[in-house]
Amino acid sequence: MSDLLAGLAYPFRAIGLINRQPRLWRFIIAPIMVNIVVGALLYLGLYAGLLQLLDTYLVVGEGGLATVLLWIVRVLLAVTLAVGIGFLLVRFGVLLGSPWYSRLSEELEALLTGERAPPQRLTFRGVSYDLWRALQFEAKKLLLALSIWLPSLLLLLIPGLGGLLYAAVGITLGATISCLDFFDGPLERRRLGFRTKLGVVRRLLPASASFGLVAFGLVSIPLVNLLAIPLCVAAGNMLVIERVIGGALDREMRET
Repeated sequence: MSDLLAGLAYPFRAIGLINRQPRLWRFIIAPIMVNIVVGALLYLGLYAGLLQLLDTYLVVGEGGLATVLLWIVRVLLAVTLAVGIGFLLVRFGVLLGSPWYSRLSEELEALLTGERAPPQRLTFRGVSYDLWRALQFEAKKLLLALSIWLPSLLLLLIPGLGGLLYAAVGITLGATISCLDFFDGPLERRRLGFRTKLGVVRRLLPASASFGLVAFGLVSIPLVNLLAIPLCVAAGNMLVIERVIGGALDREMRET
């Protein structure tokens, strides 16, 4: 029970630590601004384009009822687009902010362990390798999600409890992917494989389960996720650094 509650507390602990270390705010604000700019450009560009298509191909006639219908369509379009852009930002927001999140992770590890990782030289080969690993990581997460989500559709055929079981699988999958996203900083610095990272999520249960549920809930809310993503990055890194790095599990992972 204490581990379960600890997972829930990490986002609040992350806020407290960042407030006590003002220099960390630059690694939080910068990716938020990047995501806001990218999200706003996508939203405005797509919304303007879709409105033009509506005006061109949607014929609703004239009069009060037609005007109301047109405004309803526009409102539904605006809300649907906001949710869709929010979903895209969840999936790509971590990638867009990765340069700052990487530095944030390094600073958190130095603060929590007292040991600072040696600086790495930026080379074309090194950057290319890091990019390749990031693409592999995203592809493997997508394969994991599809391998679980597609079979879970069969649950909808079960009368009564089928919908609840399907929702439970979806929430569990979302929480697991959130853990993989937000635990990745210190694990990726150690060049761990995907299965090992997934094993860390399992070994940290039930703390990883409660953290993953909170993180999944926060990043699923449009607009709120712009602020929630860097917070969850900090909280997830803190959880791994405190419970894995430097301990027996860290040594076990390095050996494997």
